[in-house]
Amino acid sequence: MKWQEFEEVVKRVFDENGYKTCFRVVFKDSEGKSEIDVVAEKYGKIIAIDAKNYSGSWHRTSAIKNQAVKHIDRCIRYSRLKGTEVTPIIVSFIDDNIFFHSGCLVVPFEKLNDFILNIHEYSMEFF
Repeated sequence: MKWQEFEEVVKRVFDENGYKTCFRVVFKDSEGKSEIDVVAEKYGKIIAIDAKNYSGSWHRTSAIKNQAVKHIDRCIRYSRLKGTEVTPIIVSFIDDNIFFHSGCLVVPFEKLNDFILNIHEYSMEFF
């Protein structure tokens, strides 16, 4: 699956769970132009998703941790523009455990639906 297709599938999972979604959201602020793969909103909560279709050959944990730091920065900037809190999440194609790094939750695609269905419990545990 190409990375573009993976982003579309992640968006569709949020759509199917009743979220209002925006795809490939581009924004510009004083720091420059950035993009968030999927922005999902439900119950007044905004989730910014960075979809990562890493293959097994990547050094996936370190790569995802590096991307989490970058995604946090994008989400802080996007949050300022929106005037509301934005929850940063990375959805990874590789099946690992759900983990938290530098303020960003990393959710394996295989566990995404369970995460969405139980988002309040995960939020209490990690945020």
